[in-house]
Amino acid sequence: MASPTPTVSFPGRDHQSFFASGMAIIWAIALAKLLFHIYFNNRYGYFRDEFDYMACGDHLAWGYVDQPPLIPFLIHICRTVLGDSLRSIRFIPALASSLLVLQTAVLAREFGGRRFALLLSAITILIAPQYLSNGSLLGTNCLEPNLWMGCAYFAILAIKRNNPRYWLWFGVIAGIGLQEKYSIAVFGFGMVVGLLLTAQRRVFLNPWIWIGGLGAFLIFLPNLLWNVHYHWPFVELMHNIRAEGRDVILPLPQFFFQQTLLVHPFTAPIWLSGLFALLFSARLKPYRALGWCYLVCFTTFFILHGKNYYLAPIYPMLLAAGAVIIESAIHGRQSSGTENAHPRRRWLKATIIILLLAGGVRLVPIVVPVLSPDNFLAYAKSLPFKLPVMEHSHARAVLPQWYADQFGWEEIVDETALAWNRIPAQDRANCGIFAQDYGQAGAIDFLGRRYGLPPALSGHQTWFLWGPRGYSGNCLIVLGDNREQLEQLFDHVEYVGTSGDNSYALEKQIGVFICRGAKFGTLAQLWPQLKRWR
Repeated sequence: MASPTPTVSFPGRDHQSFFASGMAIIWAIALAKLLFHIYFNNRYGYFRDEFDYMACGDHLAWGYVDQPPLIPFLIHICRTVLGDSLRSIRFIPALASSLLVLQTAVLAREFGGRRFALLLSAITILIAPQYLSNGSLLGTNCLEPNLWMGCAYFAILAIKRNNPRYWLWFGVIAGIGLQEKYSIAVFGFGMVVGLLLTAQRRVFLNPWIWIGGLGAFLIFLPNLLWNVHYHWPFVELMHNIRAEGRDVILPLPQFFFQQTLLVHPFTAPIWLSGLFALLFSARLKPYRALGWCYLVCFTTFFILHGKNYYLAPIYPMLLAAGAVIIESAIHGRQSSGTENAHPRRRWLKATIIILLLAGGVRLVPIVVPVLSPDNFLAYAKSLPFKLPVMEHSHARAVLPQWYADQFGWEEIVDETALAWNRIPAQDRANCGIFAQDYGQAGAIDFLGRRYGLPPALSGHQTWFLWGPRGYSGNCLIVLGDNREQLEQLFDHVEYVGTSGDNSYALEKQIGVFICRGAKFGTLAQLWPQLKRWR
């Protein structure tokens, strides 16, 4: 019997292909971005919303008043594995923001881009302020671009390979996205409109896109049922915020201008080129639905008075398309398919990359705490534009809100601990700590453990659903209220003090009171009046 012919492998060939394709440098950029975030992610303090996610992660459920369950679940796992340090709880956003570099380069490759297009698209993600911010703070924004672009990737594959089975994976990613942040529904709506407005509408005659939609629904169903059970708390929250007029409503020119700031002004020609190419060019005509998707998402968020960053997850696909178009323009029309640009145009590549990196370095301190607070304030005065304010209450802060809300929490918890120490040991089991908002409550829950403080009570957001926890209300430490109102509710009100005046904090000088002798009956009876969803 003849021996089988030995199989000869060429390990160097795949190795060379990896470097020749340009993906090696893309991985290096992604790794550098990850290390950059890990290094700088402990410069200030814990962010207000991070307390919320960690507290919700300690109460795992299929939903919460102000968010779906995915981020609380992931931070619960991350804290179990990595601990509670700032770098630990911000590892997920750092990793997700770095992976976005790879995702965008892969999109550029699927659009037909070669080495320079991949590099250019990766650099745009590297310097974009919004994606730098996403990698610096734990929040629902941190995974949002990855999930939107995961959907875009499978849409591109379904069209490019004429394989409708990829729409199933589009649905799976969309369903996971709905468990992370509801705004991905706008992207899904935009894709449906885009497909209907193009030749790709024929996909609706194929069962796979409907199976994908069913998959998305089934993945989202547990959170949907949770919302039904609690009478649509997220819808009520959004209605209350709108009625209160809390958010800053931008006119159209300002809304568009702030889009350019989110992904860096220097990248605007790139993503605009990508948008126009998706809408009008013959080369990207098969993917025209993505161009329409952007227009639908932009219009929807503007009409609904969405915050400027709500649209940020969609730009990687435009940047990828724009990078391909710019690469093609530099190389010219070459039937050979080689990447050798005309000698007079080669300098453009280096110039574009250098300008982007220089511009990126200039804006990094806006969203990554590479400077001390005082140095940042001096730096902000040198900028040619004012930093955006998304809520009216943020205008009172010295620092922008994303920095200001990393200060002041230690002082609030310290003052609360002083009040706690005045409570006799035998009375502490029935003495709760009531906070006015999830920032204060979350800080008590997380930072207060070192002082032996019990978890906080609050009527704000999901803390309201967690209820009075068996406290009678006859003894409460109350944060952030005024004495006159408290004296209407309690027989005896003792002022303990005010949290330190941290000049950088958005929330500062919070009064702390010890209240005894409830006039309202039990705390359970008063609880419905304490609901505060806004």
